[in-house]
Amino acid sequence: MALPEQVEVVNVGLPMFAEAIREQGGSVQQVDWRIPAGGDPAAVRLLTALSGRHAAVVDEANREVVRRLDEGVPQLVAMGRVADVPGYAGRTLLHCGPPVDYADACDPLRRSMRAAVVAEGWAADVAEADGLLARGDVALDAANHHDTVVPMASAVGPSQPVFVVENREGGTRAYAPVNQGPGEVAWFGRETDAAIARLRFLADVAGDALAHVLAGSGPIDLLALAAQGITMGDDLHMRTQAATNLFTRAVLSHLASLPDAARGPFASYLAGNHLFFLNAAMAAAKSLQLWAEQVPNSSIVTTMSRNGTTFGIKLAGSPDWHLCEAPPVGDALYYSGFGPETAARDIGDSAVLELTGMGGPAAGGSAAVAAFLGGTMAGAAEATHSFRAICAGTSSRFTLPPLEFEGTPLGIDVRKVVETGITPKVTTGILHATAGTGQVGAGVATAPPECFGAALRALGERLGS
Repeated sequence: MALPEQVEVVNVGLPMFAEAIREQGGSVQQVDWRIPAGGDPAAVRLLTALSGRHAAVVDEANREVVRRLDEGVPQLVAMGRVADVPGYAGRTLLHCGPPVDYADACDPLRRSMRAAVVAEGWAADVAEADGLLARGDVALDAANHHDTVVPMASAVGPSQPVFVVENREGGTRAYAPVNQGPGEVAWFGRETDAAIARLRFLADVAGDALAHVLAGSGPIDLLALAAQGITMGDDLHMRTQAATNLFTRAVLSHLASLPDAARGPFASYLAGNHLFFLNAAMAAAKSLQLWAEQVPNSSIVTTMSRNGTTFGIKLAGSPDWHLCEAPPVGDALYYSGFGPETAARDIGDSAVLELTGMGGPAAGGSAAVAAFLGGTMAGAAEATHSFRAICAGTSSRFTLPPLEFEGTPLGIDVRKVVETGITPKVTTGILHATAGTGQVGAGVATAPPECFGAALRALGERLGS
């Protein structure tokens, strides 16, 4: 029997074999295959059960979770205070990430806590605030435990104004503080007089100004603005410039009617804060996650948060945290004079955006984010595609023009994370680890795999595997 003169090859696994065939002018299709779960027998058995005899139950739950994430319409309906959020009591600070004691908190978060204590009037200066916190005279709790999300190294007290975002379809409300802006601010790990003054400005001026604006504008569909922002180059995590501008335009006539004493200061604050929309988008995402987490038996992540010390996730249908060490931020661009040796670990609740089709899943549409991903749009597209490999659905709300208007990946499925070994990549800022100098760069944090494995095991136990 004569051998064929031409061979078309499908290569499964190691790409070096495909590259060798191409170098010889052959036709080859590379299939990116890897051993499921890295070959761990226990994980493979569990995946077999959750994608086999339990698949119908889990897949049905996941479809409902994705539907809720995709179809909910979060609206900014009011302004409130941290003191008003569910379960808030006493002299307490709400902080980013999973629960953490003051002694175990990273340096930027401790500085933010001290600034918040002074801004609340509980201490005369940061030295006195440090003593109060070290003795436990000021309580600490995760903002997530109060239907609230806070970005970067935020710690907020009862006077801070919050966005009140309502998801009427799901009957859920979520909250986020008003963004402090760039520069010398507490959420970047600063405890200077200027950082404390900014917190007091938000409490005394910005909250009331936004309440006045909302009284005139009525409810604002936040994710409609976010969707427009994404088509204009935002990822809604690292870059929120377009959505901030769209929000400002939507309320401009009501800003003009602010009382004289507030109009100028608030306009100056808003004009200098390209990150303003970030916190509002986070609250919108959280309102959808609160609805999604009511669905039992799902393998989709509905909380993903970091405090600079630990990284934690929760699955829909379960209140349990699955924790591991917070990762460093890689693929980074640093300000002059700074580098990895000066960088704090990944921090903030803003990864709630990645769970809702924004941030990393939208990287493929953002030239600004591409700068951190090899400097090309192909690198940004690859970030989106890596999410697609671990997500259960696709957003009908957020579309990416550079990728032929395909929807962003939606609903991180812990089964797919463990099977492929691909974990979410979170676009984020970088804070100085020890010096209190604030933001020193930005980059991409890769979520650690251990907590996803723990979440998978917990789901298996709940389903009897």
